[in-house]
Amino acid sequence: MNWRGLLVSVRNAAEAAEALDGGAAIIDVKEPRHGSLGAAEPEAIAAVARVVGTRRPWTMACGELGGDAADESVAGSIRSRFDRMLALLGGSAVPPAAVKIGLAGAAGTDWQRRLLAVFESLPAGSDRVAVAYADWQQAGAPSPPEVIAAAAGLNCPVLLIDTFDKTAGGLFACCPPGMPATWVAAARAARLQVAVAGRIAPAEIQSAWDLRPDVVALRSAVCFNGRDGAVQAGLVRSAVSLSRA
Repeated sequence: MNWRGLLVSVRNAAEAAEALDGGAAIIDVKEPRHGSLGAAEPEAIAAVARVVGTRRPWTMACGELGGDAADESVAGSIRSRFDRMLALLGGSAVPPAAVKIGLAGAAGTDWQRRLLAVFESLPAGSDRVAVAYADWQQAGAPSPPEVIAAAAGLNCPVLLIDTFDKTAGGLFACCPPGMPATWVAAARAARLQVAVAGRIAPAEIQSAWDLRPDVVALRSAVCFNGRDGAVQAGLVRSAVSLSRA
């Protein structure tokens, strides 16, 4: 994967069309009501994939890995959702360019083995994204340095730095100043591409790019009425302009 630009997370085909019209470089599919990396229903994912086609790369959120007790059910649910989405798309499907699985609740478990098993259960053709939560203590997730160190063994070429709690402050509020830049630098040293996210406000878009990531990911900043609202092309266009600046 070799991308650079603004990623916009959408929940349905209508939002995908708005994001494309606004100039988003990457379209991500998630259901924000289900959490930071909430998985959308297969029908919604397939509808977004049809709208996007080959015009942009598209990615999909697959939910959280959770603790040991959830292992088999999480793996089965992710694979079932993936298979249903591909079946709805048919033989001409453009698979997601990347898939993301959060690590909330996985701290203190054998999460690396379990995450690798889930990734390997999915059909080939999609890159794997290692997810590090900036508020990892609250999420009960491994720390960003742990995730960065494990990425190579998980065959993940990309690191996503995000926030788990979307009701609290965003990326720049939930950790000490300078920490996001430290994580990005560590990921670069590990030869990972980097995406940053986490309730990045319009006024923070330039600060996000100053971290030197490959991708800045937005949702609430490009939605009318916040994260649970709807993506609007005009807001995406403004965010793209700020990114170019």
